[in-house]
Amino acid sequence: MSEYKPRYAGTVTKYVFVESPGMTPSDLAIRAYEISQGVMIKETCFGLQLTGNEEEVNVIIRFLRELDPAHIFVKDRGFPPGDRRRCRANLGGARPGYFGHEFEISLIRFVSKGIEELPGRDAGKVPRPPVPAGPAKLDARKIQEIIETEET
Repeated sequence: MSEYKPRYAGTVTKYVFVESPGMTPSDLAIRAYEISQGVMIKETCFGLQLTGNEEEVNVIIRFLRELDPAHIFVKDRGFPPGDRRRCRANLGGARPGYFGHEFEISLIRFVSKGIEELPGRDAGKVPRPPVPAGPAKLDARKIQEIIETEET
């Protein structure tokens, strides 16, 4: 096998999943193209795939998430588009990770519902999760102590 030479060295690829009653992948793509500065944008059935300089990709993601924060989710992609080690054009059929996306998109509506039910949500921003007032119920030292006593 020949040495692997990346086509998009120095870039990141992120998936933007959307499961929204008011926004489609096409809507996201149009909005992303409006502010993209050379970032490769690919519309998919579940959202977008963005490839480019990490800072530019993150600017687009921040912009898109503001459109519908409870229904837009982001995930890293391990391989750039067209990578012969993972591309379905070379492997035939759906890419191995695609079935995982299909499963994840089926669960996102439940996560969105939970985000929408968080207190303070009506202020227009997704609040941070609550922080426990007291110490952790079981800290790392106690866990280590339990493990050590079980080993003997």
